[in-house]
Amino acid sequence: MTDRLVECVPNFSEGQRPEIIKLITDEIEKVEGVKLLDVDPGYDMNRTVVTFIGTPEGVKEAAFNSIKKAAELIDMSKHKGTHPRMGATDVCPFVPVSGITTEECIELSKAVAERVGEELNIPVYLYEKSATKPERENLAKIRQGEYEALEEKLKKPDWKPDFGPTKFNPKAGATVIGVREFLIAYNINLNTREEKYATDIAFELREKGRSAREGGNGPFYFKSEKILKYEKNNYPCGNCDFTGKTINETIKHCKEEHKYDLAELLDLNGIDPEKPEGQSVKIPGKFRHCKAIGWMVPKYDRAQISINLTNYKVTSMHDVFDETEKLASERGLRVTGSEIVGMVPYPALLETGKYYLRKQHRSTGIPIKDILNTAVQSLGLNDVSEFKIEERVLGLPKSIETALVEMKLTDFVDEVSRETPAPGGGSIAALSGALGAALSSMVSNLTANKRGSDPEKDLILNDAAEKCQEIKNLLVKAVDDDTNAFNDFMAAKRLPNKTPDEKKQRETAMQEGLKKAVNVPLKTAQLSFEAIGIAGIVAKHGNPNSITDVGVGAQSAYTGVLGGIYNVLINLKDIKDEKFVEETRSKCSDLKRRAIEKLNEVLNYVESKL
Repeated sequence: MTDRLVECVPNFSEGQRPEIIKLITDEIEKVEGVKLLDVDPGYDMNRTVVTFIGTPEGVKEAAFNSIKKAAELIDMSKHKGTHPRMGATDVCPFVPVSGITTEECIELSKAVAERVGEELNIPVYLYEKSATKPERENLAKIRQGEYEALEEKLKKPDWKPDFGPTKFNPKAGATVIGVREFLIAYNINLNTREEKYATDIAFELREKGRSAREGGNGPFYFKSEKILKYEKNNYPCGNCDFTGKTINETIKHCKEEHKYDLAELLDLNGIDPEKPEGQSVKIPGKFRHCKAIGWMVPKYDRAQISINLTNYKVTSMHDVFDETEKLASERGLRVTGSEIVGMVPYPALLETGKYYLRKQHRSTGIPIKDILNTAVQSLGLNDVSEFKIEERVLGLPKSIETALVEMKLTDFVDEVSRETPAPGGGSIAALSGALGAALSSMVSNLTANKRGSDPEKDLILNDAAEKCQEIKNLLVKAVDDDTNAFNDFMAAKRLPNKTPDEKKQRETAMQEGLKKAVNVPLKTAQLSFEAIGIAGIVAKHGNPNSITDVGVGAQSAYTGVLGGIYNVLINLKDIKDEKFVEETRSKCSDLKRRAIEKLNEVLNYVESKL
């Protein structure tokens, strides 16, 4: 896999026949440079969400091949399911992940759409960032009427497809293709079989809210304090039917029949009672970039709120989860848990974990795995099926299986002891610095946020723990970075060395390799120095019973500083860039002086308390 990555999340209108789904995903897995990440079928929805990632070229080919196979295997004229749909491949979004711009991704989506239209004779609409018209940006608007209304829709000039024929394709239907931000498909489960409750809560959550007339008795959907009071006191319109009425018609009725000014209540909700007759009035929902519907899921024997979060940086999973718990409680219901359909971005789940840790008055300066587990537990993501972090989180930081840091401790120590030059002092220096930072984090977390603790000290120690975790993670990575840098230099040294060109290329590669071999341990030394400084803060504010742990941590971090500097200096002597050498030596000298001063300061304080 290269650094240029695109995610593709096609939704196929088949969720009941695993053998059909397998034939479609086989087409994806055949393509070089593509990795199938997740296959999530829904039986009652009769729909499968597939997630794969890869190079732009690979994703482009895999997307087309899967759409082609779906058109061959799925007959939309026989399809039934609870989820809105209009085609065998209902929607095929592309998401830029890294190394590719949104504009480049849009061009990729258009290339796939054009090919699907021309080669497969499937009408294609472009949506979201790829849309050619503002009114086609919204998927729900394009899909309105679903497959059953598609034949008539294609006859209308306003709904001419962006690519492909205007003639109805009864077997494949139509497909929607485009580029969007990362969408989190997120469902929240309720302890009821009544779909109406899930729908009612969905209206409250989603950005577009609800129509003032939705649900029949319009006035009862304006939940201001006044209207609630009138409901309890036999509101005079309690037996009136407002189904299909506009809000102005409702206002007129209240005034004429019951001498009651409903407009006053509407104004309290930010609704314009002067909106022209015949136009629907919307009560906006609570969250931007949030789409939601309610439905009953027989498989789980409960109602569920199905949510699409189209910008998790604005509206997060924990935002809607907490609000749903509140709204459910008001209706005498409970949220039993939730589920993520497909993949979730690592930053989204990480921020959710930190949010709940803060609510619990706990430090967020703990290992990443623990933060993510907090998110999984808090959202109840194991409610209906097991949520495996390693398989479902996109962009999860992890090392390759052969990495040194993935070894058992005994195996790592044995590896260091063998007759090979790497892993050596640079990797051990990084590990020492990481352990030093980890000890300060431990003492911070043992002290802060306990009953009777000082709030000001808690803030200081929580901040220290977070910084220590960042340093620890970077230094753990440096354990392998140092060994890899040495191996890169040795590979450069083994390059052909016979002709003048070969000698020149070899020399350039060796010099670049040496600079890399210098920069990695220099960063180790700098990070380890930061860990010593934090140890001084933790020593003064942490639990006195753990002060020796801080001392050990500071000493360990100093080993990281000194070991890093040693590895810098030994490689500098072979570098020919005199300015680089001089500047780097100066940095090392200054860093070593400040590190020993800070270490002595910390250790003197520690020993004074023993």
